[in-house]
Amino acid sequence: MTARAALHENLKRLIIESLNLEGLTPDKIDDDMPLFGEGLGLDSVDALELVLAMEKEYGIEIQAHDVDRTVFTSVSSLGAFVARTRARTNNHSPADGT
Repeated sequence: MTARAALHENLKRLIIESLNLEGLTPDKIDDDMPLFGEGLGLDSVDALELVLAMEKEYGIEIQAHDVDRTVFTSVSSLGAFVARTRARTNNHSPADGT
């Protein structure tokens, strides 16, 4: 399994668990399935809960200006955002202690 596939699988599990989507399994969520509307049917409250869950799970801080609705389009777009944010966070960690 590639790192990208593993991240997507983890995000699917996180969505299901943090939003209490009983009866849904990760294999029933396609990477490109819309998370809102006709897809999973998530709403703005779900998006806020998901942000908190992602911050906790991935050790990232998500600022309002960092995200727009395209980030929450699908598992694929969420995965790309998490990967970018983690890379940016890792690149800004002070290695020299300053």
